[in-house]
Amino acid sequence: MSVSYIPFVFPGVPQVRCAFQTRAGGVSLGEFGGGNIAFTVQDNPEHVIANRRSLLEGLRPQGMTAWAELMQVHGDGFVFEPEAVACETPVTAEGDGMATARPGLGLLIKTADCQPLLIAHNSGAYIAAMHAGWRGNRCDFPITGVARFCERYGLEPRDLLAVRGPSLGPGKAEFVNFDKEWGDPYLPWFDANSKTMDLWGLTRHQLERAGLLPRNIYGLDICTASNNEQFFSYRCARRSGRQASLVHRIGERQG
Repeated sequence: MSVSYIPFVFPGVPQVRCAFQTRAGGVSLGEFGGGNIAFTVQDNPEHVIANRRSLLEGLRPQGMTAWAELMQVHGDGFVFEPEAVACETPVTAEGDGMATARPGLGLLIKTADCQPLLIAHNSGAYIAAMHAGWRGNRCDFPITGVARFCERYGLEPRDLLAVRGPSLGPGKAEFVNFDKEWGDPYLPWFDANSKTMDLWGLTRHQLERAGLLPRNIYGLDICTASNNEQFFSYRCARRSGRQASLVHRIGERQG
């Protein structure tokens, strides 16, 4: 069964396509049941390769010919114009953000509760993808990543559009050590009664601080932990698989 995904297109930017994978389909079994695409979670490598091939083949009709990815480390490392990687090859280059102007090259972010952030310039000529776990929020990666993206390609933040994919929702993001892990500056997004953080709201705030217009910030408000049958969730299972979120551009470069 083919690996499934939710398509997303930014309003007014049809040449940029996004895909948010679900865990449905694929050949992985047990705790990785479905379409796990990560080599790092002790899944059968042959199953991982089959899932990755299925995902890429499913996206080829949308104009994606290959993808780039990184070994994500919950930091703020950013790679520009990354090289494509084969479906059969685990990556070794580290980082949590990528950007490109190359048509057909997808930028792949792997998650199982963390936030995948996919970004496009309104010309459709430049795209970026970021992995924002809570540590990424804590180090303001949505802000610094946008700044570096704009600096590299000479862009204005107000001309960017961003979409956040399925991730840990406000009711499930529990932090019992809030004072140690976050602190007073993050109190507006913390519910002291439930000990939970509104990471979605925090990310939107950080993107606005980065200069994005509120109307250009989108979100697929689906909690991975609350919908574990549809998405992998590390909070639900430590030996969880990972799903992919991808963005790519099609057609000739403009501008």
